[in-house]
Amino acid sequence: MTATLVARGVAGGYGHRTLFDDLDLTVAPGDVVGVVGANGAGKSTLLRLLAGIDEPQAGTITLAPSDAFVGWLPQEHERVAGESVVGYIGRRTGCAAATKEMDAAAAALGDPSLAGNGADPADVYSAALERWLASGAADIDERIPAVLADLGLVFEGARAEDTLMTSLSGGQAARVGLAALLLSRFDIALLDEPTNDLDLDGLERLEAFVRGLRGGVVLVSHDREFLSRSVTRVLELDLAQNSNRVYGGGYDSYLEERATVRRHAREKYDEFADKKADLVSRARVQREWSSQGVRNAMKKSPDNDKIRRKASAESSEKQAQKVRQMESRIAQLDEVEEPRKEWQLEFTIGSAPRSSSVVSTLRNAVLRQGSFTLGPVSLQVNAGERIGITGPNGAGKSTLLRALLGQQHPDEGTASLGSSIRIGEIDQARSLLTGTAPLAAAFEALVPEMASGEVRTLLAKFGLRVDHVDRPVDELSPGERTRAALALLQARGINLLVLDEPTNHLDLPAIEQLEQALESYRGTLLLVTHDRRMLDTVNTDRRWRVEAGQVTEL
Repeated sequence: MTATLVARGVAGGYGHRTLFDDLDLTVAPGDVVGVVGANGAGKSTLLRLLAGIDEPQAGTITLAPSDAFVGWLPQEHERVAGESVVGYIGRRTGCAAATKEMDAAAAALGDPSLAGNGADPADVYSAALERWLASGAADIDERIPAVLADLGLVFEGARAEDTLMTSLSGGQAARVGLAALLLSRFDIALLDEPTNDLDLDGLERLEAFVRGLRGGVVLVSHDREFLSRSVTRVLELDLAQNSNRVYGGGYDSYLEERATVRRHAREKYDEFADKKADLVSRARVQREWSSQGVRNAMKKSPDNDKIRRKASAESSEKQAQKVRQMESRIAQLDEVEEPRKEWQLEFTIGSAPRSSSVVSTLRNAVLRQGSFTLGPVSLQVNAGERIGITGPNGAGKSTLLRALLGQQHPDEGTASLGSSIRIGEIDQARSLLTGTAPLAAAFEALVPEMASGEVRTLLAKFGLRVDHVDRPVDELSPGERTRAALALLQARGINLLVLDEPTNHLDLPAIEQLEQALESYRGTLLLVTHDRRMLDTVNTDRRWRVEAGQVTEL
């Protein structure tokens, strides 16, 4: 089926707050629309509206045909307690819901009393059967094993039907999410941050899948290379300017056109402001001349000199007329609103005194975790080195980091950490800031030397204001927790910075700010990332690749 989704004059937000309004968007077969904007601009909100999960505050969203199969894959891989890998895939692909709907329709066909709203059970069953077939539910059980095997997903000898999603690592869960996407048969796919936690192989598979779809796609992503390779148009939600705009062409074209649009908007405002200031200044001078002329005429003209008095009055009237003309010209100017300055994450990474010359050493280290073994590994990290670490999910990158930081002792061999090491870490799980305590209290506990007011001021610089700092940490979004972790890096003095997939859940402006902060950071850096543009942008002097439990230097 070919389907088209049309949004007209749509407004969206939550509570009484409107994040965007008057939004128009048409998604036709073959379209891949990338939605970009700062965190909090309403990207996920928009996808929920397009999916029919929530109702818009204003405007309409229509599908042609009306029974098109729309798939919405939310940002976080929700892991339901007791749900197996197969059950998760069935839910994410819509096959489980389609099967349940068909079973109910079949039951109503046998017992018409079960049919609701007086509908003809035969018609209901026919529609449910058609939807069931369109969802791919008929053969999904046969397709699942092949796709999981192709993605390298092996569950320690257990079957996918018996493996619980809650038992998987973040990387494994991301690959199961990718499998669900590859197995889906949506007419229109709505993807919210599908690149999170995917390794380079997963990213390439996702790109090939998106490019090969015949149906329309609307996606939100922070991965600039993925956007550059995948999208055909870009919808920008600009929270600062309270505007939205669709840019034709791919992501790189959008960046160029956006820069041009913003430059023209600034030039237009500057031209208006200069012209208005000039007219206001000239009107002020004319008023002063008019007032001065009247005073001089009253001083110099005798009461009986009617001719001189009349001439002075006429001169004053001419000056007043010029003032009115200036004021009229000011009033006739087309008002140009000044472009509002966007909030930017501007920060530095706090530095500590230099550590020992050798930061960390592994000698023939072997680390075991269940059936997985890393090593033997012999490595040395020296002070000031900047090391980029890559490799597929499950290869042992996080295990390697724990060994280097002294957080996991090797089962064989030795590991040692140098002296005067001050570690700053952002791990994949953002585990440093968790729990039910309010963000401000949790942050203060980690930096007791900072006063409460200083903590709140610092968090505000990272876009975390009153409605964030008083909420329990666990209720914050992944992006908000990541920004809080970055604030912690600025608050603490560190000389060993460890970043494990730092771009996950960050918006594009924040990623660029992080890259700038890394340029000025002079301590030791261990950077694990699958963000291809970050790997190209951030200066590193060593590269390690971790694969199948072995570490090689590139």
